[in-house]
Amino acid sequence: MRATVIHGERDIRLEEVPHPQLSSGIDAIVRVTAACVCGSDLWPYRGVTPTDRPHRIGHEFIGVVEEVGDQVSKIKVGDFVIAPFYDCDMTCANCLNGVSTSCLHGGWWGQDDREGAFADGGQGEYVRVPHADGTLVATPSHPTPEQIPGVLTLSDVMGTGHHAALSAGVTTGSTVVVVGDGAVGLCAIIAAKRLGASRIVAMSRHADRQALARDFGATDIVESRGDEGVAAIKAMFDGIGADCVLECVGTEESMDQAIRSTRPGGMVGYVGVPNGGAELPIRRLFNTNVGVNGGVAPVRNYIEELLPEVLSGAIQPGKVFDLQLPLAEVAEAYAAMDERRATKVLLRP
Repeated sequence: MRATVIHGERDIRLEEVPHPQLSSGIDAIVRVTAACVCGSDLWPYRGVTPTDRPHRIGHEFIGVVEEVGDQVSKIKVGDFVIAPFYDCDMTCANCLNGVSTSCLHGGWWGQDDREGAFADGGQGEYVRVPHADGTLVATPSHPTPEQIPGVLTLSDVMGTGHHAALSAGVTTGSTVVVVGDGAVGLCAIIAAKRLGASRIVAMSRHADRQALARDFGATDIVESRGDEGVAAIKAMFDGIGADCVLECVGTEESMDQAIRSTRPGGMVGYVGVPNGGAELPIRRLFNTNVGVNGGVAPVRNYIEELLPEVLSGAIQPGKVFDLQLPLAEVAEAYAAMDERRATKVLLRP
């Protein structure tokens, strides 16, 4: 079978790898029908996160169950399933507390598993899912081709944007600023509108992403950054800032922008993967009573809630995919996102 393997900085290859095999009784083999490249995949691609040895990469995929272990009871062969960007059992204390990303028995696609070997990555033709009943969510029926992009967003970016909005406490009437106009930031706009925000500001400098942000529910656009950007946000909200700011990038600059754009007593919901030296200014937070909440998004806990609205078209996060490529062109998919020629790339094996 073919799968994407990262060898080092800007070195992405499609290679022949062993076909996954059932091994535990509680696992499943999924034939991937759609996968994608994530913004967080660009950190190792750019060399920010070092690659010590070649390994499979990719953590967002959907597909059809081909085989199941003899102890799997909820997932069946033939089911169309969504896999979150991590493996989890949904039975441990952390999963049941709503933080399945901290599953006591789970792991991460493409990273070291508990036996010291690299787990399957999602950008391939097949994936072994260690905890099939916990990780996978079966859709009511096989999605139509038009529904596939939206369903795929539930493996990561739509749930991550939702987590940012929940972490910041967005509710009916909230004023919201979204820092970051990538797929997660754009999905955070959908989430904020869905939760009842009265005004949503997208911080974006790209015309195509600005247009999509408005389509998703943004009421205003701010292109400025740094001090000028903070001043623009405060001028829009009584000179004090927004109720909720959603940080969807993960750099020192983006976190600073988010904290300084939040009104005293407001909340920052952050989901950007930390890269670039972001640190919390405790004195500023203390002086302003601004709160910071968030982290790696437990998207598995949100899939059942969001799936009906994706399938019905009530929300349309699949629009974040502005380029589709065959798996054979995965290196171009990475380059297009790295060079900002694409917001998010969907891959079809």
